[in-house]
Amino acid sequence: MNYPLIDENFLPDAIILCNGDYPTHPIAKAILAHARFICCCDGAGMKFIDHGNIPNAIVGDGDSLPESFKTKYKDIFHPVEEQEDNDQTKATRYCMAQGYKNICYLGSTGKREDHTLGNISLLTRYRKDFNLLVTMVTDYGYFIPVEGDCTFDTFVGQQISIFNINCTNLQGNGFRWKTYAYQSLWQGTLNESTGNSVRMIGDGDYLIFRTFNAKLAIIKK
Repeated sequence: MNYPLIDENFLPDAIILCNGDYPTHPIAKAILAHARFICCCDGAGMKFIDHGNIPNAIVGDGDSLPESFKTKYKDIFHPVEEQEDNDQTKATRYCMAQGYKNICYLGSTGKREDHTLGNISLLTRYRKDFNLLVTMVTDYGYFIPVEGDCTFDTFVGQQISIFNINCTNLQGNGFRWKTYAYQSLWQGTLNESTGNSVRMIGDGDYLIFRTFNAKLAIIKK
């Protein structure tokens, strides 16, 4: 499968806005502004409304929302009280119920590090267990969960991190440094594209992170 670059014209079926750092990068902001359907996780709904917008839905356990807010927006607030899943997953299930399959997550990173790690780690579950096409966009780049052999559009100097989930074989072409079946998450970070695409050959699941910008060259004086 081929995965194109993500830019301001990226238009998934639905956006899930989480309650991490509010998007500030021009591409992330453009994706949010052009969204077809926006589902906010709990407190992210308040932020989104404070920015002058109204989401299509607000989903979560409501623990970060004042009662007055829940009453005012009762028509779009959909409480889910169970605590097995986090709010990002509750919002994902809601979007699935509306028939959306291509979902982009914004605001999933930042603030508490445990929430950030948990949200990122869920991407593989959404792809495998929920059969969704998912992308997580941050203010620096974007995560995509994949499996097996894949090709990714890139540009020279684009920073690419590879997080191996369960591959015993993981080979890459078009990278500055050789890839392999990493045993620790840090080992596949901060690689770099040498051309307009990279190809991965794997026998399992892994996460790819691609930056918006190329690595700045260090100029020696």
